[in-house]
Amino acid sequence: MAVQLVDYPELLEDLGEHAAEVLEANWHEAARVFTSRGLEAYLQGAGSLKALGRGSDLVVAFVESAPQVAREIGEQAVFEMLSTAIRMYSKTSAQVLSLFFSTAPVVARRLGEIGLFRGYLLLIDQLLAQAPQGVRPMLGKIEVLLDQMTLGGLRRWAMWGVSAYRNDFAAQAEFFGLTSPQALAVMQQERRGVLFIDIQRRLVMYLRALWGRDFFLRPTSGDFETREGYRPYVEDYFIYVPDAYDDWENGHGERTPALEVFRAAAAHASAHVVHSRFDARFELAALAVRPWIGLLEDAWVERRAISAFPGLYSLWRQLVAVPATVDRVGEPDLAAVLDRCALALLDSEYRDDHSLVAASREAFARLPQDDSDRYTGILESAERLAALAKASGLEFTPSADTSTIVYRDDNRYLWTAPRIADLGDPLAGGRPQVRKYVNLMEMLNTLDVENAGDDAQEVWVLSTELYDDDGTTFNEREGKTPISQPMTYSEWDYQTQLERPLWVTLYEKRPKAGDPEVINGFLEQQKPLVQRLKKLIEAVQPQGVIRERKVEDGDEIDINAAVLALSDIRMGQQPDPRIGIRTRLHIRDLSVMLLIDLSESTNDTLRSRAAGDVTVLQLAREAAALLAQALERIGDPFMLCGFDSNGRHDVEFYRFKEFDGPYDDKVKARLAGMTGQLSTRMGAALRHAGGLMERRASQKKLIILLTDGEPADNDVRDPQYLRFDAKKAVEELARKGIRTFCLSLDPYADEYVSRIFGARNYLVLDHVDRLPEKLPQLYIAMTK
Repeated sequence: MAVQLVDYPELLEDLGEHAAEVLEANWHEAARVFTSRGLEAYLQGAGSLKALGRGSDLVVAFVESAPQVAREIGEQAVFEMLSTAIRMYSKTSAQVLSLFFSTAPVVARRLGEIGLFRGYLLLIDQLLAQAPQGVRPMLGKIEVLLDQMTLGGLRRWAMWGVSAYRNDFAAQAEFFGLTSPQALAVMQQERRGVLFIDIQRRLVMYLRALWGRDFFLRPTSGDFETREGYRPYVEDYFIYVPDAYDDWENGHGERTPALEVFRAAAAHASAHVVHSRFDARFELAALAVRPWIGLLEDAWVERRAISAFPGLYSLWRQLVAVPATVDRVGEPDLAAVLDRCALALLDSEYRDDHSLVAASREAFARLPQDDSDRYTGILESAERLAALAKASGLEFTPSADTSTIVYRDDNRYLWTAPRIADLGDPLAGGRPQVRKYVNLMEMLNTLDVENAGDDAQEVWVLSTELYDDDGTTFNEREGKTPISQPMTYSEWDYQTQLERPLWVTLYEKRPKAGDPEVINGFLEQQKPLVQRLKKLIEAVQPQGVIRERKVEDGDEIDINAAVLALSDIRMGQQPDPRIGIRTRLHIRDLSVMLLIDLSESTNDTLRSRAAGDVTVLQLAREAAALLAQALERIGDPFMLCGFDSNGRHDVEFYRFKEFDGPYDDKVKARLAGMTGQLSTRMGAALRHAGGLMERRASQKKLIILLTDGEPADNDVRDPQYLRFDAKKAVEELARKGIRTFCLSLDPYADEYVSRIFGARNYLVLDHVDRLPEKLPQLYIAMTK
């Protein structure tokens, strides 16, 4: 459903008349560049900035700039920009924040790629910490600075100013405002020959003229610390080239213009996209073999490209020159020998007496001229050449660059598998890959190519497993675990008291199956406990029609009570007015979810059980099995889930049992297959669990969180950050009518768990080995 501005009258009122008018004026453009979820976060961001109490200019600057930034480099950049501004607001003034927003479209246009934009945001954050007086003047000159320098150059220029004027605030303002001679001198020193952003369209048209298809070029900056050592590369069918090139000198006094270097790099990388492909054998090849694989593949694609476009030979030949310092003099290193081999494979007239040069020419001559089995020949030849190089005393160093040819990419395209989500990107010249969700009958009756690979133009997704004739599933045969589409959630920043929109990414993953007999065997061993639980279950208040007597406004008259009341009247006494009977239907209208923390710490071993060592994960598994057994007898709909996390971009959520699904051997197998891994991003898991609970029509909704520790993740250093986020998630669920109860196995949990869940919504279990017994009893006591 499309997001409409008229659906947010309270927000428009809160923003004030001027900001609301600006929002309405920019709404059409925002609706074009944002997704529905992005529009909601856009409006939420405007409201959050207004809540800072810094005036309407800040809100207006964000509202106007956000659609422009999204149009240039995508909506994710907008929310990372907003998150940076929220962190900045306690360190700087509203005027600086407004300037930060208003200049963001210029920065996005000049950098042209979200990765570089993130680097710019990081630079602003660093300057606020080290030279806060320089941020405002630098933002005022940012367009001039990015017209002259790359992001790496801007960073070095800024760090020079920080180092030189750390304690001189007046000099900081002059330097970052480009009014001092030192600022201009350092800028001139960091100035590059030609910036990618200035010639991007020319390069795209150049490649379209060569190949008759579109390519998508992105800039990349590898010179944050040094101006040297970064190369083009091809990844997921996108061509990444350095954000700037200087004119190139070949060591013999000859100079090649930077524009020609750009053309050579783009043409070479596009030849890889057209003629090369990923091969799993290259991925498994030794690191010392890969430079020789790249050498032969580079020569092969260039030979094919030159046969179609002879002019490319002179373009590339001028950039493949052996410097005089290593031209068959002394003992060259591996990089120098590889460059000489590359020149020999490109130029048949080049003469070199090095044994590896002759060997590489022989190996290249034996390669098939078609695409039939080229990679087999390349791999065999590369292994022989690597062995010859080692025998010649040329040691391979993984950290060292193995080529000095300026225009050639690093060949990662050959041994790095492309991500599925990016296959067939239309910007890279291919058809977009379509993911279609179908039912079982469509899959069986309409499927054209059941064994198609991940690069198929249309991928069909089935919600259940599809079994082959031998009884195994297709996922098992391919060794793949199905995952859901990414789902994004906001996260609460307690320092700024604002939400970070679309900050966390969660994936639902299908749990692994274990042996259901593990659960059945445990239930058999715990027969006495199961019997006690059965008696507790039978004592739970029954369902059905209940007649409640002695009420004043009942549905019918209680004859006995009425006769007594009449007798009291005749005797002159005060009668009891409660002579009615009320009839009501009592139903346990309750849905419950058990959410299990599956972090790495659940693998810790306990020694409190007489039977021997047992892990926290094993206790959680047994407790879930007993609770499921109890809920199955009571008849309350329940769901069993688990979660772990690996940073904010990868929160994993598992469904072991659905609300409407049976508690059978499949569920027991999933419980038996539970594993503990990674970290505990509790807030995101609670928000996702709350979204599942919201779909239930039950009157009462309960989430029981079983955890052995506090919220934590590998990308968060502040221990309070995720605690406050979990507290905010619990409060959000409470407003939606969903109660959250925490059963903690952490003996030190009293320090934080009451602040997260409330004083009456948690229990710290002192004797952890009693968890399987306590959890069902706790549930029955809570829901009577």
